[in-house]
Amino acid sequence: MHAYRSHTCGQLRASDVGTISRLSGWVHRKRDHGGLLFVDLRDHYGLTQVVIDTDSDCFPLFERLRVESVVTVTGKVVARTLDTINQNLPTGEIELRAQEATVLSAADELPLPVAGEQDYPEDIRLRYRFIDLRRETLHANIVKRTKIIADMRERMNAIGFTEYSTPILTASSPEGARDFLVPSRIHPGEFYALPQAPQQYKQLLMVAGFDRYFQIAPCFRDEDPRADRLPGEFYQLDLEMSFVTQEDVWNTMEPVMAGVFEAFAEGRKVTPAGEFPRIPYAEAMLKYGSDKPDLRIGIEISDVTEHFKGSGFGLFDKITGSGGVVRAIPAPGAGKLSRKFFDDMNEWARGEGYAGLGYINIKDGTPAGPIAKNHGEEPTARLVEALGLGPDDGVFFAAGKEADAAKLAGHARVRVGEQLDLVEKDAFRLAWIVDFPFYEWDEDEKRVDFAHNPFSMPQGGMEALSSQDPLSLKAYQYDLVCNGFEIASGSIRNQSPDLMVAAFEKVGLSKQDVEERFGGLYRAFQYGAPPHGGMAAGVDRIVMLLCGAQNLREITLFPMNQRAEDLLMGAPSPAAPRQLRELHVRIVEPNKPAAGGQATARVVAPDAG
Repeated sequence: MHAYRSHTCGQLRASDVGTISRLSGWVHRKRDHGGLLFVDLRDHYGLTQVVIDTDSDCFPLFERLRVESVVTVTGKVVARTLDTINQNLPTGEIELRAQEATVLSAADELPLPVAGEQDYPEDIRLRYRFIDLRRETLHANIVKRTKIIADMRERMNAIGFTEYSTPILTASSPEGARDFLVPSRIHPGEFYALPQAPQQYKQLLMVAGFDRYFQIAPCFRDEDPRADRLPGEFYQLDLEMSFVTQEDVWNTMEPVMAGVFEAFAEGRKVTPAGEFPRIPYAEAMLKYGSDKPDLRIGIEISDVTEHFKGSGFGLFDKITGSGGVVRAIPAPGAGKLSRKFFDDMNEWARGEGYAGLGYINIKDGTPAGPIAKNHGEEPTARLVEALGLGPDDGVFFAAGKEADAAKLAGHARVRVGEQLDLVEKDAFRLAWIVDFPFYEWDEDEKRVDFAHNPFSMPQGGMEALSSQDPLSLKAYQYDLVCNGFEIASGSIRNQSPDLMVAAFEKVGLSKQDVEERFGGLYRAFQYGAPPHGGMAAGVDRIVMLLCGAQNLREITLFPMNQRAEDLLMGAPSPAAPRQLRELHVRIVEPNKPAAGGQATARVVAPDAG
């Protein structure tokens, strides 16, 4: 028999009754039932109940052993009695009667429990992540993650894509976030950057004639963490195709994305391939107040600005008169609720930093509330009719500058859907958001900037770029969204060197700037570049959705905390003076500002010795 195990802890069944088996694993739980000691033994594959009699030589060993100690147990497989069978456990029809046991590694007192999976402070969970990963849900999430990635690879290979690996040490790229810089020892004062995405490399692969590329790509961005984005690194299903339109990309990837979701949906509904809605960006911002709408919520926002222009209702009249808008968010059936629901929504909006939410509350066909009172009976009746509201519905109003009103309306739509239980349960609703603006106005810099990927093709090409207002241009840019999350982004690329220069000139970069910053791509386009496009799907977000997790830390092996610290490995950490000398780097530490003063910098030079 093998020194450690003849079976895993998830393998024994009723057909093994009467055999001698050897198991190794962690002591998950101990239960003392007087004359018997029950131990749940756990490994990666499952859990088996081990029974130790008080007169067994093994009893003293297990009696003093802490949970999470690692042991090897040899014994006889016996059938459980009918009343003790555990139908929820694959090994629930049997138990192992211990005859011999060896402690392979005794555990100290645990900093957090494994069994039971109680809530525990995040800093403890991350510092002792190797213990946290033993917990059933987190362990299962990580296993599911690997299966999802394997499924993605299989689907991409099956439709003719080939996986290529692109460099990790590269040049800085304008992806919209800060780069992680790596100092060069050989080239003093110069730096590599970790890739925010393999964007330029995958385009160069198309120029090189590889046609259909993909990779499960690690990407690095030095940005603040949030629930749907971890600091540091993330992974994406990155892909690119030659000689394609955006419709070709959509038609190619819908079966892949729908197939991945269906394979791991566990009975939940998934939007079928070929039926993903294609929603223009402007329509998404109007109807849903978001470019990543949650389509499980059957509520659409309406623009009701015209109803309030010159209406005499002072506040909204002033807003619309100065170029602002008014958006209406229906609340089906809310008229049957008490006023507290409406007041709570108003307080919620204020808590989010807005002035509040106006509302109309319809009870038995009679509109009430502050908007109805101030807007007047007849105008309110016309408004209610235009919105198609029923006799017991409600409606909220978000007013202000268009971007602010849209954002508030979008958040209010989601909250109304949640509060009124209007969110479709057990479903994944996928859609393409298309026709994104090519440029946007940067209010801080007072200039035009790229709205999304600067390497995208503007709709209308050079002619549109030359003749249209930059802020009116649309791009062949698209996102894939699911349940309120952006899970993929892509575009048809600009493959013309002249068009590339013209596009960057609109944001203040010269031809020389383009040649210096994007020289590889710029030169490549001068030697025969095929039309090409692609996308990148966020592996982490897709796994989070399929696992039903609320935070990316619940589907990631060794994540950082909210302060971008790896508490387990102690990163980031100071570099040794010798390392700094080799890299020709000095540390400049900011000083805390004095009262009423400004912060200054303090240079810390590495030791000279």
